[in-house]
Amino acid sequence: MKIAVTGGIGAGKSFVCSELQRRGIDVYDCDAEAKRLMRTSATIQQQLKALVGNDVYVEGRLNKPMLAQFLLASDENAMAVDNIVHPAVAHDFTLSGYDWMECAILFDSHFNERVTLDKVVCVTAPLETRIKRIIKRDGISRSKALEWIGRQLPQDEVLSMSDYEIINDGVHDLSSQIDRLLKQIGS
Repeated sequence: MKIAVTGGIGAGKSFVCSELQRRGIDVYDCDAEAKRLMRTSATIQQQLKALVGNDVYVEGRLNKPMLAQFLLASDENAMAVDNIVHPAVAHDFTLSGYDWMECAILFDSHFNERVTLDKVVCVTAPLETRIKRIIKRDGISRSKALEWIGRQLPQDEVLSMSDYEIINDGVHDLSSQIDRLLKQIGS
């Protein structure tokens, strides 16, 4: 069974995934693996150079500011980069042997259409909790945190497309929710 853990920025997906890993479940981190593939895949590097320009890699290293500028310039640019990176990540996940993945933008980027998934778990948290977590983690302003949240699909929309919810609000017992989830899924 292939299972994705998703949810908006600041909801606590990574924390839930670390709790799964403490229970012996390996979780493929799509974001980390995308970064690794962008560093190591000659094919991705070639395609990004053709799309963004040769200077997107300087001495073999990704020029992150240049890529970020290109990505933020338009939705079309972001989609073009996604169409290079996401198929490689999907293929890598398929070959990885992992049954679980963490994917922040599973529905936003239509990544769910690139891999076969049996179940989707959405990690949720109240907006104020998410804002506080992002500010603390990234040292940014409240308005910037809200901007980042606003770039993603609304939490309710992601939840409506998911099979399970883990409420990570600091009030609901996270451990018992994860245990119940694993029992329901049969892991």
